[in-house]
Amino acid sequence: MELTNEDVADILALLDSLPYDQLDLRTSSFRLTLRREPGGWTQARQETSEPEVVSVPDAGDVVPATGSQEPGPVAPGTAGLLDVTAPLPGTFYRAPRPGAAPFTEVGQSVEPETVVAIVETMKLMNPVHAGTRGIVAEILAANAQAVTQGATLLRVRPS
Repeated sequence: MELTNEDVADILALLDSLPYDQLDLRTSSFRLTLRREPGGWTQARQETSEPEVVSVPDAGDVVPATGSQEPGPVAPGTAGLLDVTAPLPGTFYRAPRPGAAPFTEVGQSVEPETVVAIVETMKLMNPVHAGTRGIVAEILAANAQAVTQGATLLRVRPS
């Protein structure tokens, strides 16, 4: 598969929305390194025979964006509430599509596998699961808000 100029432009537009300063992509036929500099992104292409690897420096423990995400991390919240956090950096959405009913509302019961939101990362929709049984006590992130990995999206009162 060859990348067109339009493909590269789409990738750069996605990178501009992320907090990272470098992307290193390696396949069996090439290596592409992109770096954010004051004038914009620069790239260097090198031939290689290494297997495919994608790394983002200083990204922490980024979960691979696959179709089946584990429930989002649940951390201790305030006053006995548990935080449901973003598994990846991206855009937080309360509903599956514009105009649809939200996945959950304050006061609604949830189970550990209940999808309470989605986080869009590089055009992939990643479900966020409650991770615990309880009642939604607070929704902290605004719909369509950019969130970082580990950001508290909502809080659940465990039952």
